[in-house]
Amino acid sequence: MDTRQSNKISFWKLCLCLLCITSAQAEEFPQKLEGDVGAGAYYTGSTIVSKSGAVSVLPYGDFKYGRAFARVDTLGIKTVKMGYGYLEVAGRVSMDGFSADTPVLQGLHDRVMPVPLGLGTLQITPVGGFYINAFHDVRQSKGNRVEMLWGGKVELPRVTLYPLLGAEYFSQEYVRYYYGISPQEAAASLYAAYQPGGAYNGFIALIIDVELTPEYHLNAYLRHKRLGDAIQQSPIVTRRYLDTGYLALSYRFK
Repeated sequence: MDTRQSNKISFWKLCLCLLCITSAQAEEFPQKLEGDVGAGAYYTGSTIVSKSGAVSVLPYGDFKYGRAFARVDTLGIKTVKMGYGYLEVAGRVSMDGFSADTPVLQGLHDRVMPVPLGLGTLQITPVGGFYINAFHDVRQSKGNRVEMLWGGKVELPRVTLYPLLGAEYFSQEYVRYYYGISPQEAAASLYAAYQPGGAYNGFIALIIDVELTPEYHLNAYLRHKRLGDAIQQSPIVTRRYLDTGYLALSYRFK
């Protein structure tokens, strides 16, 4: 058994142990839904040549139920207590894939959507919330993503603002799968072969929570991300930045 396979087995054993602890201690958490549930319009920009941004209408959730939680694009389970929060087993909804169905991408393979699974934590401290997550894509890329994020809170009459500041790292495997060009693809396409390393991305964001009534809220999100050099230099990437956002109407359970 090689080292990579052994590490994967050890990772899933750790997740299984944490889930067992979760089941044994679930009575510590209130068994009721708390938070926002609704629907929203999500915009995802594109940095890939000949691809434009897309808008999708999808469910919206920012809630907790016992140890389970949803934070819009992140779903997970809280396990053991750790500092100001918990160690979490989590998964991420990601839109990094694309279809090579345009003439200028002819000769390239489709990049399938990743399925990032891993461990993380949310630490609610006196100076703000700190999110730390480490994910492994269990689909095609087999790459890793690590992110660190700080979030603040500004309360105004009927409006709450959450400024966010963060950074993320994409491993070499992840960047090569989504932004690289293999020798086989280079021979069949318009592009030279490109085999990049890992990439560091930085971003700023803002969440706006508007109280329409005590039960109904309007939630908006805007994020501006600067792509790392290894991504920017890809021959199929046309922009240095990636913008995403959503607008959602939700019902708040208390």
